[in-house]
Amino acid sequence: MKAIVVGGGIGGLCAALALQQAGIETTVYEAAPNFKGLGAGVGLAANAMQGLARLGVMDDVVARGKQLDALVIFDEHGREISNMDTRPLSSKYGINNFVIHRADLHEVLLSHLQPDSVVLGKRCEEVKQRGDQVQIMFADGSHATADLLIAADGISSVVRQQLVPESIPRYAGYTCWRAVVDNPGVEINNMISAETWAPEGRVGIAPLQGDKIYWYACINAPQRDEKMRRMTPEKLARHFEMVHPPVEAVLASTSQDQLIWNDIADLKPLKHFVYGRVVLLGDAAHATTPNMGQGACQAIEDAVVLAQCLQQENVLAEGLKKYEKRRKARTAKVIEMSRRLGEVAHWRHPLLGKLRNTLFRAMPKFVTQRQMEDLYKVDF
Repeated sequence: MKAIVVGGGIGGLCAALALQQAGIETTVYEAAPNFKGLGAGVGLAANAMQGLARLGVMDDVVARGKQLDALVIFDEHGREISNMDTRPLSSKYGINNFVIHRADLHEVLLSHLQPDSVVLGKRCEEVKQRGDQVQIMFADGSHATADLLIAADGISSVVRQQLVPESIPRYAGYTCWRAVVDNPGVEINNMISAETWAPEGRVGIAPLQGDKIYWYACINAPQRDEKMRRMTPEKLARHFEMVHPPVEAVLASTSQDQLIWNDIADLKPLKHFVYGRVVLLGDAAHATTPNMGQGACQAIEDAVVLAQCLQQENVLAEGLKKYEKRRKARTAKVIEMSRRLGEVAHWRHPLLGKLRNTLFRAMPKFVTQRQMEDLYKVDF
């Protein structure tokens, strides 16, 4: 069998790797002309690391990133709202609360693929199914044919838009900036992933290897807001100047070319991930807001489960049906939980914010731990 993956992100590369290891000839077609310096930081929970272990790449990934001890939420004054020690979960479910530069993760995945199995500069424009074949037309006029197509081309997937035109990204109400910077000489806890919930917005800071810092900042705003598009690191730093140190200093140390910006959106859960011989995977199937850090994690799960299902069933249609059944409910739950958490984290009214913080401080730790454990129990 021959498979084609449209999209060379984390999900697409993991899918290609899993299928190649299952003995399926697989080629990845990516629209971008190169992968240079891809993205900012990415957090990987235990479920993703379990998936990477099954793909045989976990050790190489671990060598490039950093495992942290806790997830801590602060208020604007630097007082703890929540402090979740992730070490007990790591001892039970494997490496957890792991951060890495997205480009480093990408390099590791690429290095494990078969030579010449990734083709750059190929933007998919149309998909046609004829009998037992799928044909993909590219913007440059060329085409490719395979027995199976995995659409891993992100939240704005061209393939999904063709198959399910009513499925469009839904704006979450806030916009986000991200960057990876050298530590500008500030003191941070190098063993925690920190997030601050302030009236001005939300800021996350996590340490990476090599004394680098991955940060993100989210602000409530209208969709596609011109003022937000023109935001610079200096303006962002001023916006958060009343928030506890070292938030302002970290944002101010960022250069304009390091800054990545986009509105945050997700997808309403789909009824199907499989359409004949076309399979939706990762953000193309179930894009989620980043509030639970599960976007990349669920894409990695998809890749492993898809290859397992195809190996377990002799008939392709049965394997794809099994993949859809195993992935649909789980990813829908993540989408809705993550969206709700984002809504609560972005409450701007001072009284609501104080009430939220009080409730989170009073919440027994076992409640949060149980929610995380549900994520880490994967049916691999």
